[in-house]
Amino acid sequence: MSAQNPVFIPGPTNIPDEIRKACDMATLDHRSPAFGKILHPARAGVQQVLKSTTAEVFIFPSSGTGGWETALTNTLSPGDHVLVARNGMFSHRWIDMCQRHDLNVEIVETAWGEGISADRYGEILAADTDHRIKAVLATHNETATGVLSDIGAIRKAMNRSNHPALLFVDGVSSIGSIDFRFDEWGVDVAVTGSQKGFMLSAGLGIVGFSARAMAATSTATLLRTYFDVRDMEKGYANNAYPYTPPVGLLNGLKLSCEMLLEEGLENVFARHHRIAEGVRQAIAAWGMELCAVSPDLCSNTVSAIKTPDGFDATEIVNHAASKYGVAFGVGLGEVAGKVFRIGHLGKMTDVMALSGIATAEMVMADLGLDVRLGSGVAAAQEYYRSSAEQMQKFAA
Repeated sequence: MSAQNPVFIPGPTNIPDEIRKACDMATLDHRSPAFGKILHPARAGVQQVLKSTTAEVFIFPSSGTGGWETALTNTLSPGDHVLVARNGMFSHRWIDMCQRHDLNVEIVETAWGEGISADRYGEILAADTDHRIKAVLATHNETATGVLSDIGAIRKAMNRSNHPALLFVDGVSSIGSIDFRFDEWGVDVAVTGSQKGFMLSAGLGIVGFSARAMAATSTATLLRTYFDVRDMEKGYANNAYPYTPPVGLLNGLKLSCEMLLEEGLENVFARHHRIAEGVRQAIAAWGMELCAVSPDLCSNTVSAIKTPDGFDATEIVNHAASKYGVAFGVGLGEVAGKVFRIGHLGKMTDVMALSGIATAEMVMADLGLDVRLGSGVAAAQEYYRSSAEQMQKFAA
């Protein structure tokens, strides 16, 4: 696979040269004030990307999965009840983690392609008059299906039921690319990783904790050592970690936040919408459908495209890699072999998206699917051309 070709998987994403160079640095004493000049600006930058003035940001050498575990183990105790919808592979994996930690999990089974039902969450919480449910879990952007759920609506449903449960949100494939409002939505723990909207290599699990979540750490009894935010908090106060930190990645994260904030978060979100809509126009021109069942659920970071019945969608991914050196995402879990995924997040432009659309067309034509070469490219081009002037005005 050629390193010159962009990737079109929903993470890890393409890395800007500036960020690659920021990560490539000489050894630094990670217990010196010099490290604090990297650590604290990186944390402050993440807080701004979360649209928060209060979140305590913790950055672990891990991935988003480590962020999930950080959320659970620092705030909950064995036997605690949690409420979570299963509507894709990543919500499924978070559920599995909860069960392995001996939590009582109430699962709202949801069709893959559907979003989380805030109304159903509200009904369950309203019926929980004893307040047994300690946490509500929600996957903001389900990467396996390309479905975006409404976290603001979930918070409103929680407020209407007057339920004190904590709200944990998996924002791994949304934060830094799709509007995320930590303070406004009353999020208690937000989880993300370095390898998607932050445009870095995998290796950082990033979490934001509310004051309520921090208070819960004093009563939580699930075992934790590596992911103990209290240990991390003590280390941060001394410009350090409780163990060796990934200094280069943190320096890259510092620069990534600077780049996102310099572009302007609203411009970042508008860019992702623009690129995603061009991809969606192409998919429609191919006569194909998204896994997301309605337009309001469509993700601006990844599109999961359904292929005809009886066709193995994984062949598209394999053929693209072997013949054209381009990476698309395979279907996962219940949609394995039924969809292929085009990631359009992070360091991405409409011109880069057009190359991915063109490659997908060549692959599908090679494999005998009824896709006319140029149809999706032309549809995306028309959209990008018609929206270019509006985008320029928005960014001005």
